[in-house]
Amino acid sequence: MSTPLDAAPVLDVRAVLPHRYPFLLVDTFVSQDGDGFECRKNVSYNEPFFQGHFPSEPVMPGVMILEALAQASAVGLAVREGWTAPGTEPKIGYLAGIDDAKFKRKVVPGDVLRLVGEIMLFRRRLCRVAARALVGDEVAAEATLSFVFAA
Repeated sequence: MSTPLDAAPVLDVRAVLPHRYPFLLVDTFVSQDGDGFECRKNVSYNEPFFQGHFPSEPVMPGVMILEALAQASAVGLAVREGWTAPGTEPKIGYLAGIDDAKFKRKVVPGDVLRLVGEIMLFRRRLCRVAARALVGDEVAAEATLSFVFAA
């Protein structure tokens, strides 16, 4: 059962992720339901990558969408594992693989990316997540992501 957006627990994603501007690509944690999670990224004209990709037709690079999915996956796993408790040291996960990546829709300034995923495996230090980036209910990108967490 998902937590509605207006009743979602307050979580500062900066307490979970080591990333900072301009590379922090998750704005908000929305919900956690078992192995499933949702985060959001508000895509703005002010994103630094839009200066060169492409000035006359700004499009969020696919690699940045995948990075946003990876960061959202780390947040989802941290919430599921209880790593967000006060005084808990953030765990650092390193992206180890991207499988079956598909890009189905352009992401442009003004879009709100819904970063959703399902944790398929978390054993020892290895994690696999089936992740999707949606604009509304339309899939913009999807991939299976693999991570290794520092010992």
